[in-house]
Amino acid sequence: MKVVVTGANGYLGQNIMGELQRQGATIKPLKRHLLYGDPKQLANHLAGHDVVINLAGAPILKRWTSKNKTIIYNSRVLTTKHLCEAIQLLPDSQQPKTFLSASAVGIYRNNMNHDETSSKFANHFAARVIDDWEDALVGLPDTTRVVIFRIGIVLGKQSQFMSRLLPVFKLGLGGQIANGQQALPFIHIQDLTKAFVEATSNESYFGIYNLVAPEQISNKSFTQALAKKLKRPAVFKVPAFLLKLLFGKASTLILNNPVVLPSRLKAQNFNYQYPTLDSCLEEILNT
Repeated sequence: MKVVVTGANGYLGQNIMGELQRQGATIKPLKRHLLYGDPKQLANHLAGHDVVINLAGAPILKRWTSKNKTIIYNSRVLTTKHLCEAIQLLPDSQQPKTFLSASAVGIYRNNMNHDETSSKFANHFAARVIDDWEDALVGLPDTTRVVIFRIGIVLGKQSQFMSRLLPVFKLGLGGQIANGQQALPFIHIQDLTKAFVEATSNESYFGIYNLVAPEQISNKSFTQALAKKLKRPAVFKVPAFLLKLLFGKASTLILNNPVVLPSRLKAQNFNYQYPTLDSCLEEILNT
């Protein structure tokens, strides 16, 4: 199997590529500048490959200034449109037949439960970007199997989320965010990797999947569980106003998370290695 990967230098890309290589796939990381350049040149790099895994996207948790909004939007929507255009330029025999794309659970409206049938989307910049990101895939040929993974918060030893939190919690300075009642839809990096790798060759995968663990937790329950595992107190609270001061409107991604259900993965009989927060933390903290 020949696979092209965008966003190959990121945490997700490195893990997915590593597992595909272990299974014998030939991997071609696609350089970022190609996604913004001549579609014909991009098409040449895609020709003859079986699968495209699209993980490209600039960090979204930063102040949504006009400049940052443009970078965030183009790094997802424009690059995906260019990939679709490039694939359309290829003869049928040279077109990738499978396209896997990252997306995010941030598309969903807060204070509601969502499975993949939900169309109750949030009304903020990030949700509009995610919606346009997914819509860009309509430019793919009808013969291409499309899988969209709406990803939750990724937990892993080197994940950005855990890398930021662990030093603070180990010092006994951890604590919940605001009232702690907001949902925290999560997925262990190994389960995320497994889903992407399975979807490259298993043709029963198609359409949208919520790539989250089946267990539902809140920020407060996560805080308590992590502190307990580390045997540290977690009495501090991060006030909402401080996050709003730091991130502006982007703070909504921390303060207002939806409840997300992985109904289609469960129907697919996906075998989670880390279905609970406890199992995730056991793996992460077992050094």
